[in-house]
Amino acid sequence: MSAEPEPGGERLQKVLARAGVGSRRACEELIEEGRVQVNGAVAVLGRRVDPERDEIELDGALVAAGAGLVHYLLNKPAGVVTTAADPQGRPTVVDLVPADPRVFPVGRLDADTEGLLILTNDGPLTHRLTHPRFGVEKEYVASVAGRPAPGALRDLRRGVELEDGVTAPARVALMSPSVVRITIHEGRNRQVRRMCEAVGHPVLRLVRTRIGPVSDHRLAPGRWRPLTPPEVRGLAEVAGSTGPGAGGGGPRRRGSILPRERS
Repeated sequence: MSAEPEPGGERLQKVLARAGVGSRRACEELIEEGRVQVNGAVAVLGRRVDPERDEIELDGALVAAGAGLVHYLLNKPAGVVTTAADPQGRPTVVDLVPADPRVFPVGRLDADTEGLLILTNDGPLTHRLTHPRFGVEKEYVASVAGRPAPGALRDLRRGVELEDGVTAPARVALMSPSVVRITIHEGRNRQVRRMCEAVGHPVLRLVRTRIGPVSDHRLAPGRWRPLTPPEVRGLAEVAGSTGPGAGGGGPRRRGSILPRERS
């Protein structure tokens, strides 16, 4: 079903081009191919939209099209809490990024956990990334006590029994005798720490190194940068559909959504 052009607003191809989808001509071709939807209906060339109110999708992935939207990638240091304000006076992740416009963290990391965190004022994308029905892959590097044996790594891969149930299978690799890379798609409270403790190797240091397709090994602790348009589109793509673990390390036509987590 095609949507009728709106009398007001901006031309859809202009909004798509401004969002970084491509040139205006390329965006016109995407519309003509029927790959763009507005509020769930296939758009036609000439469609006008209000980017602040209309939900625009390309191949089922949300397009961040509203004026004034910002998307930050922060490398959270240890000791910083993932809240907008802290009654105990501890530094927060919001303190580390520009104050205007106001942004909020997508998901959570414990105060002692370091690594990548997204902050944005993009409500629709945040909603998709935090919807509990879905799970984007998150990759962590954990320094643990002791030296995990093959059996412990096998248990992590298969799933371990926690007080809130058995974890889903994880991807696990031993980087050095006491350093493990773990990739999960669930969002349970302190999940990676509890998984490692369950197999007899408590976490000494935990760093999140990837969220879906987004990583940055050059971003120093405490520093932030804007996400690039391709990174925002990649997140939107993995936040586009259901399926545990469907939102992997690279952009897809359909992916999955990051649940609210505290690792």
